[in-house]
Amino acid sequence: MLIDSHCHLEYEGLVENQREALARARAAGVGGFLNISTRRSEWERVVGTARRENDVWASVGIHPHEADAHEDLGAAELHDAARDPRVIGIGETGLDYYYDKSDRAVQQALFRMHIGVARETGLPIIIHTRDADADTAAILADEMGKGAFPALIHCFTASRDFARAVLDLGLSISLSGIVTFKNARELQEIAKDLPADRLLVETDSPFLAPVPHRGKPCEPAFVRNTAEFLADLRGEAFERLAETTTGNFFRLFSRAAA
Repeated sequence: MLIDSHCHLEYEGLVENQREALARARAAGVGGFLNISTRRSEWERVVGTARRENDVWASVGIHPHEADAHEDLGAAELHDAARDPRVIGIGETGLDYYYDKSDRAVQQALFRMHIGVARETGLPIIIHTRDADADTAAILADEMGKGAFPALIHCFTASRDFARAVLDLGLSISLSGIVTFKNARELQEIAKDLPADRLLVETDSPFLAPVPHRGKPCEPAFVRNTAEFLADLRGEAFERLAETTTGNFFRLFSRAAA
């Protein structure tokens, strides 16, 4: 069994045929899905899907692109949303300096607020970082010094040094279909060396369809293509990698296991 540890089932490209996409994924051996929210207005829909589908879980959080629009979001509101038993993670949140769609100081403040809620609830924080390695690592180290919290770098595309830094802090790393791209040689070399007990797989669907589906809307079934590629890259049996990454998911997202 595989778990798609990061998908956006409410986004255009999936929401129109959500049930069919889930059925195709289950037929491909995907036994669980973490449906990620990126803005407050999505929380009800994301959690609603998780309540309807037994193998779907939800996260609540604010993407860094949306930070300016959620400057008023308080920790209490996020904490309350996280009480729902179908919510198993906080996020996605983090820093994005590539598009800079929100003020960087606001992104950083909201990121720290999410970390605080993750620390208080024990739910893992799901982190997006792009072109912001230094600040992401610095905030994580600073916040970890205030008290430990579980965390995951999703859709990892950063440097080996950044991987080492977050692994040293106890974080896990999730790989998406990007690892299958022909121009992702550096990422592939890093992926070979990631510790097995910290590795997850995801689609980030409907984005980033892996080879051989590039150019198509991504869907959760395609996590199998990423996992098969990754197993071959690491010289492992596919079944072993599937078992390992699924076990890692349930250890990290312990509310799902419960």
